[in-house]
Amino acid sequence: MPAPALTPEQATATMRSRRYVALLLVVAIVGIVVSLASWGFLELIYQLQRELYTHLPSALGYHHGPPLWWPFPVLAIAAVIVALAILHLPGEGGHLPARGLSMGGATLPVDLPGVVLAGLAAVASGLVLGPEAPLIALGGGTALLTIKLARRQMPQQAVLIIGAAGSFAAVSFIFASPLIAAVLLIEATGIGGARLPVVLLPGLLSAGIGTLVAIGMGSFTGLSTSAFALGPLTLPHFGHPDIAQFGWTIALAIVVAVVARALMQGGMATYGIVHRRLLACLPLVGLIIAGLALAFHGATGRSFQEVLFSGQDALPGLVSQAGTWSLSALALLIVFKGLGYALSLGSFRGGPTFPALLLGAAGGIMMSRLPGYTLEPAVAVGMGTAIAAVLRLPLSAVVLATLLTAKAGTGDEPLIIVGVVVAFLVTLVLTGRAPAVGGAPAKGSADAAPPQQPADAEAAPVTAAVAQPGGAAGS
Repeated sequence: MPAPALTPEQATATMRSRRYVALLLVVAIVGIVVSLASWGFLELIYQLQRELYTHLPSALGYHHGPPLWWPFPVLAIAAVIVALAILHLPGEGGHLPARGLSMGGATLPVDLPGVVLAGLAAVASGLVLGPEAPLIALGGGTALLTIKLARRQMPQQAVLIIGAAGSFAAVSFIFASPLIAAVLLIEATGIGGARLPVVLLPGLLSAGIGTLVAIGMGSFTGLSTSAFALGPLTLPHFGHPDIAQFGWTIALAIVVAVVARALMQGGMATYGIVHRRLLACLPLVGLIIAGLALAFHGATGRSFQEVLFSGQDALPGLVSQAGTWSLSALALLIVFKGLGYALSLGSFRGGPTFPALLLGAAGGIMMSRLPGYTLEPAVAVGMGTAIAAVLRLPLSAVVLATLLTAKAGTGDEPLIIVGVVVAFLVTLVLTGRAPAVGGAPAKGSADAAPPQQPADAEAAPVTAAVAQPGGAAGS
């Protein structure tokens, strides 16, 4: 049965209670633990990428970078590891990225080894996925594990809120922004009404601590979080939009939405082919992605690594060196990386956000060559519309694109909003139905694939945490 509605009076009483204040103190401690776990996960990805693509080739005599054949064995071996994690460890390696960014409640501690192993193997090896989905699972699961190890008895509602707060801390770590984490996860879970502030306060506290730890880890450890935390991009200042720029924004939003939905549907089509024979099919998919990277190098002369990886590290360089990219090279990057992205979405485990950001930025750079359209708004609109089309979280798309281009001023905000709205509406038309809560595919839509929880069931673990009068802490 649906959880009973929480009235504003009940929400206020909950937040005034001593148990709720105690819950905030627990969340603060959990936020630190989750942030440290997130840092370890991201640092391990970074170090594995350096070992696989820099140190190991050098140790084998390739001192000027890995040879062109290098991605083939790396991606094939990684695919075997992912397949084994999905087949033989609890949790099936985590969420399938072709379904968007799901928030189906906190990951159980028993599922963490499979989620971490599958995420590490996929993201560190160069497959075209980001770390944010495994991080969300790691944050929630680590929070629950912390409570379990402390051997403290807590109401189930409180445990669920703490698990959600752990996900807030993990996401804020990678974006170095509690605001992005809060908006993204609130919109993804679909929490609203009187329940929102009850869950929002612990989440914001945990997200703020996550960002604080992200800022402090560099000086504490001597290792810079800039290697894996995505901050504002360096772009020229932008003043005010004009009519021509609004026109190009609408055109860009339509194109990005069509391409993004095609890639997501390609991911679901890939899943339909590979999910019954993972151990045989995933290495083959890895080899195909390596072949796409090699074909991109042959066609453009640029590094095959431009096609591999999530794009998180490459995005700042792509934007700052936009003038060095020809239109043909940008188009080929979108084609080859887009195909690798679609194959990865339906086969492996990771997040869909960062490759979408890079592909959207590349499309924006191409559009910026048109008369009357400049680089800064085109990149901002490209990223925002790509996120809106892939995640189907329009508010998150606006906030993410705005904050990533904040150094260029606020003049592009009307263009970002218009572009995101257009892309979101086009996405709804293409999928045939409104998205379910959290941007996950609705039952019966073009992106749906069995087995999958209904949208209401995905949101239930979090919303149930504050369903009863008194919520997590009770008066």
